[in-house]
Amino acid sequence: MDKETKAGIIEKFALSTADTGSPEVQIALLTERINHLIEHLKAHKKDHHSRRGLLKMVGKRRGLLNYLKKKDIERYREVLKGLNLRK
Repeated sequence: MDKETKAGIIEKFALSTADTGSPEVQIALLTERINHLIEHLKAHKKDHHSRRGLLKMVGKRRGLLNYLKKKDIERYREVLKGLNLRK
């Protein structure tokens, strides 16, 4: 992920101008990395080291989504809608 893509994602999901650590931003960045890694694994099916990293990222995103769901259900729904995630 290049700097421009990352900055765009942060700008879209940030709660304030200097926000980089809110759950929304973290979930959006993880989703971008997950999507990129999924494309990589389609071409390199035997890359099990990257597959393990993918599973760790998915688990981390799931945990952040669960936290956000408990904390504020409306923000959770907005993130799901903004990232086109199923739930």
